[in-house]
Amino acid sequence: MITAEQSEQLRAWFAERLPVDVYESLDSVTADREEITVVGSIPATESVREFRERTREQRIEVAREAEELYRRKVAWGVRVGEETTLFTHLAVPVMTRLRQSERQVLDTLVAGGVARSRADALAWCVRLVGRNTDSWLTELRDSLDQVGRVRAQGPDVSGTTDSMKSGSE
Repeated sequence: MITAEQSEQLRAWFAERLPVDVYESLDSVTADREEITVVGSIPATESVREFRERTREQRIEVAREAEELYRRKVAWGVRVGEETTLFTHLAVPVMTRLRQSERQVLDTLVAGGVARSRADALAWCVRLVGRNTDSWLTELRDSLDQVGRVRAQGPDVSGTTDSMKSGSE
């Protein structure tokens, strides 16, 4: 998880490096431990396929630099109107332990044709929670940013004080 300040710095970094003709506007730059996802708007007259072909070399050049600097893969996406299409993005395996009642939820989704597998069912559940609790998750992320700022401003505990020295003798 990165802070809001780090997120803004990341967005600024991509905004500086992307040629002006790649996107009409840079809509979002998001990151987690493994991946940075860059999404921008393109004209309704241009298809995703045309965009990918037209900008491939430019995006590869920026991605290589970002991957070296940030040690994360770069994924790309486009927004046309309300529709967002991601490409070259990661699907990262996540290990979890579930109790029988939780596995039964996933198995019901598979049996009902909502998902092809338990992994798909779990991803479906995560998307559903994300969609239905977006404001709560945003508030939680903001709180984590605040915790990070408070920790950064905290006392310097790297040095030892006289009271600590006398207690250890």
